[in-house]
Amino acid sequence: MARLTPYLSFRDQAREALEFYRTALGGELEIMTFGSMPGMTDDPAEEELVMHGQLEAPGGLVLMAADTPSSMPYVPATSGVTVALTGGPEDMDHVQAAISTLLDGATDVMPFEPAPWGDHYGQLTDRYGITWMFDVGAS
Repeated sequence: MARLTPYLSFRDQAREALEFYRTALGGELEIMTFGSMPGMTDDPAEEELVMHGQLEAPGGLVLMAADTPSSMPYVPATSGVTVALTGGPEDMDHVQAAISTLLDGATDVMPFEPAPWGDHYGQLTDRYGITWMFDVGAS
């Protein structure tokens, strides 16, 4: 079955961001650098940048990210994209723990609390400029 997976773009913070997201979400992180693939960069200073990073968190959650070398145009991932972490009542503790970590350095925080439609809902922009939305259904 095909999967739809967020793929975040950074100039040079993909590794740091993915490690932060692993702290928030748990799981296994794999990182491939530009230097690990011959010919992917001409700038030795960019060999440790992330060519592809993938976080596989519990429950089948997958988050990918990469750095953009200076030879390519950089388009921030913050242009109208929101990463949504959602679930049912059984996911409440996991979502609240993720929010607690993601709040470190966050801005534009809407507290995670009961919403008029019955779910718990909240949102924030994390320290890397990525917008997150959280929704845990009541049933």
